Amino acid sequence: MIVIVMGVTGSGKTTVGTRLGNELGWTFHDADDFHPPSNVEKMRAGIALTDADREPWLRAIRHCIDRTVADGGSAVFGCSALKGAYRSILADERPEVRFVHLRGPAPLIAERLRRRVGHFMNPLLLDSQFETLEPPHAAIDVEVALPLAAQVRAIRRALGC
Repeated sequence: MIVIVMGVTGSGKTTVGTRLGNELGWTFHDADDFHPPSNVEKMRAGIALTDADREPWLRAIRHCIDRTVADGGSAVFGCSALKGAYRSILADERPEVRFVHLRGPAPLIAERLRRRVGHFMNPLLLDSQFETLEPPHAAIDVEVALPLAAQVRAIRRALGC
């Protein structure tokens, strides 16, 4: 099984994904690690990525997903996956790929971003992330205001593991 924990910047993808991966004994992959340096610099400067910027990044993540599945493994990925088209590139309706949508109100997530230290994503991009977001129809929805343990418990219950 591949689990993609998705949502806007600051929603907790890395925190939730890491904890979920640890509890399940699965590798966690942070999609930020797949960005080329040019994407990182744009985001650091507060410039929203275009679909053309995102495509090679998404294809690199998909390649890692394909390798994991081919090797018979399971993994958790933290990836914004904001648009349906991006999720199609990542999963292509494969039954072994499940999406978890971390959702919450913009003011709460903005406050988290104000407290976050050492991340390249410019907090000014939060509004553009919400504008880009196409909420998934077939995902496990998890409210980000819940405590971390409750979020992970809800995901595991929905996944049956």
